This record gives sequence, structure tokens and C-alpha cells, in this order.
Amino acid sequence: MVGIQKGKSLQDNLKRNFGQPHPEGYRKALRLMKQAEKFGRPVVTFINTAGAYPGVGAEERGQGEAIARNLMEMSDLKVPIIAIIIGEGGSGGALALAVADRVWMLENSIYAILSPEGFASILWKDGSRAMEAAELMKITSHELLEMDVVDKVISEAGLSSKELIKSIKKELQAELALLSQKPLEELLEERYQRFRKY
Repeated sequence: MVGIQKGKSLQDNLKRNFGQPHPEGYRKALRLMKQAEKFGRPVVTFINTAGAYPGVGAEERGQGEAIARNLMEMSDLKVPIIAIIIGEGGSGGALALAVADRVWMLENSIYAILSPEGFASILWKDGSRAMEAAELMKITSHELLEMDVVDKVISEAGLSSKELIKSIKKELQAELALLSQKPLEELLEERYQRFRKY
């Protein structure tokens, strides 16, 4: 399991860089995924990020290369992969952990190329039109399910955190059992085709 953590307090957010990984974080995630492949273990990623850290230092240390390498390597990882967006799924920083056989989203999550504020600022030079941008972008779980960008929306309604985790665990076990039965060539071809259709 690989995940991006955000904090629940200012102190946590600072410690976890507001959920924005540095290139070293993506490289560490890839090492763990390659280790899982070596031992024949499936990979599950939990994604909650506005995007990769955009600082100069991160760029100097190869942020773009780290994201690109994850995309390339995950597309050919010889084990089942399930990615779950549990909050924000922003930009290439999210995609770097979402090249998977199945992409799921919690019902109240979002998945987008950039924030609605950023989109509105670029398109209309007016960040206050974020709501209009969000509608145009189609960033909600149900909209993305309708467009086949994600494969499943996990309902959160009326569930405590423990109940939600238990529900996700049960669904993961069932889906991983199905994916593990697929011949390797079929698994990889389906993953490839899944992303080629966009």
C-alpha cells in the first residue's frame, strides 16, 4: 500500500507538506511498487493531493521526471493495481499514483488536472468563477464515473471512518481476487487500453 498523507491540523499539514509530494516521495513510492512486483504482491494506492510540490527545489531535483517515471513504470507493473482517490486527486501529482487496473473514488472526492480556481484564472482571467469552472471540468466522482474515468464510486453516506475502511477492505479483497486470476498479458493490455482511450 502506498499513500499520500495530508494533515488534520496545521502542524500535521506542515509536517506532511500539505500532501504535496517531493520527487523523492514519488521515487520512494516507485521503489515500493517495484518491490511488490518482485514478490508478486498487488499494489493499492491511496491518493489525496492537490498535486506534486511545485517548488524550485523540487523541480531541480527532477519532479517532472519522477512523475513521468511512475507513469511509465506503473503502466507495465506485473501485478494488479488499484488506485483509490480519498480526497483530492490533483494534477500529475495524483496521476503519478493512479495508473492502475481500477481507479476508485470516495463519493465526495474530486479528481482534476488543476483546481477550479486555477482553471478559471487561466480560462477567464477570473478566479472567482471557480464554481462555473468546476461544472465545466467535471471533477466529481459521479461525473467521472459517467465518463469512465473512474471505475467505481465508494459511498460514504452514513458511514463512520471505521465502517468505511471495513467496506473498502472488503471491496478491495474481492476486486484483487478477480484481478489476480487474469493472465498477465491480459491484465497489462487492459491497463494499457484503459489509459489509451482518453
